[in-house]
Amino acid sequence: MPGDRLRRILAELSDGESTWPVARLCTVGPQITGSNGVGVMLMSGDIPSGSLCSSDEVSELIEDLQFTLGEGPCVDAYQDDKIVSEPDLADPQTRRWFAFTPPALEAGARAVFGFPLRVGTVRLGALNLYRDRPGELTADQHADALVLADVTARWVLDAQAGAPSGVVAEQLEAGADFHLAVHNAAGIVSVQEGISVTEALIRLRAFAYSHDRPLADVAQDIIARRFRLG
Repeated sequence: MPGDRLRRILAELSDGESTWPVARLCTVGPQITGSNGVGVMLMSGDIPSGSLCSSDEVSELIEDLQFTLGEGPCVDAYQDDKIVSEPDLADPQTRRWFAFTPPALEAGARAVFGFPLRVGTVRLGALNLYRDRPGELTADQHADALVLADVTARWVLDAQAGAPSGVVAEQLEAGADFHLAVHNAAGIVSVQEGISVTEALIRLRAFAYSHDRPLADVAQDIIARRFRLG
């Protein structure tokens, strides 16, 4: 029953406590969903804001790749507002994520899944799962992931509701990686080139990818005025 599933997942998340930190979502997420790792990516507009939490190094890399490259299961799940399933990155039925796939496979991710985070019409990002072996999620695992995504979305909204306007809630910042330097650099490029922040971020990604440089390093050079894009 749906209610029983929700109660079980909430019990695993709370572990007997009345409140729990955001990191708990990723700590117990793999156990709940039967995956090897879990990550939560927040997005605003078409821009990934960054990773709210990740369960292990591979999940952290998957989140970072998606932010840096602007492609992957979380990005598609958020933008298309639907569940994204890739049960075999090494031999997909439809080839996609040409930049994301090779490093994700090298890191040990063989199957990836993205579940939108939304409450009503409000879209917040996506829950990402990975496995080190190919294969679809079982029906129960899929249903558990849907509930976990819903609980995560409501947790984010509840946490942010108590923060002042324009300020990220402390509960969301704890352990998160919002790539502030990259967003600052995108703002600088936006002003310098007279373009939107979204387009500025796209250009930053393209430059970093084409020059085989970490996006964070390019951002730091722009902030320090060592480099100007365009």
